[in-house]
Amino acid sequence: MNNGKTGVISDDVKKCVDQVIKYVGKDIKLGMTLALGEPVLIANEFYRRAKEDPSIDLKIITALPLEHPKGHTEIEKRFLKPIAERLFSGVPEFEFMLDLRAGKLPKNVNIYEFFCKAGANLNEPHYQMHHFASNYTHACRDAMDYGCNVFAQLLSVKKINGKTRYSMACNTDICVEALQTIKVLRAAGMKGAVIAEANENMPYMYGDAVVEATEYDIILQGEKFNYKLFGAPKDPVAPADHMIGLNVSTLIRDGGTIQVGIGALGDAIVSGLVMRNEHNKVYNEVIDKGGLTTRYAGLIKKWGGTDVFKQGLYGSSEMFVDAFMQMYKSKIMKRRVYDSIPLMKLINNGELSSNKIPVNIIDKLISMKAIHSKLEKEDFNFLTEFGIIKPGLKFANGVIKDGKAAYPGDLSKKANLVKIRKILGKELRGGKVILGAFFFGPQAFYKALNDMSEEERRLFGMSGVEKVNQLYGGEELRTLQRKDGRFVNTGMVASLLGSIASDQLQDGRVVSGIGGQYNFVSMAHALPDGRLVMMVKSTKGAGKTLKSNIVFSYGHCSVPRHLRDIIVTEYGIADVRGKPDEEVIAAMLNIADSRFQDELLDQAKKAKKIPADYRIPEEYRHNTPDKILGLLKPYQEQGYFKPFPFGTDLNDDDIALGGSLKVLKATAAGNPLKLVKGLLVELFRPIPESAQRHIERMNLSDPSSVKERIMRKMVIFALRNNNRL
Repeated sequence: MNNGKTGVISDDVKKCVDQVIKYVGKDIKLGMTLALGEPVLIANEFYRRAKEDPSIDLKIITALPLEHPKGHTEIEKRFLKPIAERLFSGVPEFEFMLDLRAGKLPKNVNIYEFFCKAGANLNEPHYQMHHFASNYTHACRDAMDYGCNVFAQLLSVKKINGKTRYSMACNTDICVEALQTIKVLRAAGMKGAVIAEANENMPYMYGDAVVEATEYDIILQGEKFNYKLFGAPKDPVAPADHMIGLNVSTLIRDGGTIQVGIGALGDAIVSGLVMRNEHNKVYNEVIDKGGLTTRYAGLIKKWGGTDVFKQGLYGSSEMFVDAFMQMYKSKIMKRRVYDSIPLMKLINNGELSSNKIPVNIIDKLISMKAIHSKLEKEDFNFLTEFGIIKPGLKFANGVIKDGKAAYPGDLSKKANLVKIRKILGKELRGGKVILGAFFFGPQAFYKALNDMSEEERRLFGMSGVEKVNQLYGGEELRTLQRKDGRFVNTGMVASLLGSIASDQLQDGRVVSGIGGQYNFVSMAHALPDGRLVMMVKSTKGAGKTLKSNIVFSYGHCSVPRHLRDIIVTEYGIADVRGKPDEEVIAAMLNIADSRFQDELLDQAKKAKKIPADYRIPEEYRHNTPDKILGLLKPYQEQGYFKPFPFGTDLNDDDIALGGSLKVLKATAAGNPLKLVKGLLVELFRPIPESAQRHIERMNLSDPSSVKERIMRKMVIFALRNNNRL
């Protein structure tokens, strides 16, 4: 593109886009990775050009472009405006998303997403028509097949030993593969451009994230590219979420592997694990009272545990989110893995550990044929790389030298084998506590990464999603590393036969996209000690809109019934792998909300899938929200099961008013008569002093219309209805 020159550093985004258009032409298929890794200024410049020049055909292929919260109704907009101003000041927005939401996207621009925030585009025609149905591990392949000819991403930049270094940082996911693929396609004659923005605020990560500037045609760098990163405020964790998290926490085995996602349920799981590790006595008391240790004793003994984490967990997850950081801080995520098959075999067998190298380690490695009995250069490099022998040694002519001391490399001789023990290392080097494909979270998460030493940050490995999300290409090593893997994911609807709908409604509308779920399912079934754990909230809606998320059948399927495994709701755990249909149905009925159990059972009987005289056991006939609240409330009063167990960027008023408006919305949908009656009563009541600051915040102190007067009363009713006055 630049006369064959790569690694060009520039601070001129307009000139960069000029060069790209001149090279590839006006038919531009701009591929970007997802979320935090998207280069906002590059994307905005391409979009600006397309708006100005209708002859440009711009297709943007991406996922999860981050948007400032704005709300849909007038009340939501007034509530979110001060939050957005406080938390997102200095964070640039995607102009194509602003125009999409405003209905102003020009005809020569189309946006193709393979994943989005759940529900954000459910009623957006452009998204529904242009959704890119692709598994995460296939997203790069599919984008290239579609003709992607420009690839852009955000990089981290850092001075290390006086030299400027770059890292893919938050997004190795599809970027590692994209760079390799475009290089091959360009060698075959394709005109394609690879460009990036470098942001100094982005945490500099290691593993496969480290990249040379020459991998890119142009890297945009300078103060204007060091904009504030998008930090996502945490969602509140409801009591039902906490109960799901507790249930899942009993299925995680010490010394194993965990994958969790972002959001309230991810935080709920980790909150349960932290409680298990730091307050084990209270934890076991809660799960005993909840009936988990009696109902699921066999399952927990075989696959999980309730003790503290002595060995710790290893994280293997496409999403490296704040939940993992919390596990790391709580000394749960501390099991280190290494990119060596023989070392992982020894570690898994208990013959080697990260902080203790046995004196006979060389003997063991020779017997495993991991190194030669007569050391060669590659053997020396292996022993040095992993810290098996101490650093600072030299190897030449078959001899290891430690200053003036020499150690013969012919270890077939017993004397030399004993002598070399003097230069063994004290602990293994190069271990990782997590392998992730992208990261995204609140500002505190980015700060925690930036504040770490380089050595500590190296514990957090980043790699392409093709490595993180599957076993292919490194089956033996990845199987050893991911022992006792628990791949925890979320579904929307579960059938009585164990199938799951996670990404799409039965009318065809896409809720989010499948993401990496296909791979988690596949990997969990492929690993001999792996399990898939699908979390499904038992109900949705309230009042008249209340529906069961456990149904007899559903018109869409993300996880088919023949791949069913473990399904968890707030009411319990259904282990449905390797079971006949009637047992699966019985287990699923046991974790359904009791308000829907009879109807579900009748459907199963009519379909001849369960005996006509079957009765749901009495102990499972009381699955109600009140039962969960009754269990958790005494512990909430002791400081457990908080709505924000790991803190929040929101202030107390944000939480009080936001929660109240959420309840108001549910009341309007599920019990509109209650809302009407409440508003009528409020019309004749004075404004409480305690509501005044909320009214001011919503800019309703001096209403200028009847609409604003009603809105003010709605806010007061919302606060009162949620016990916030």
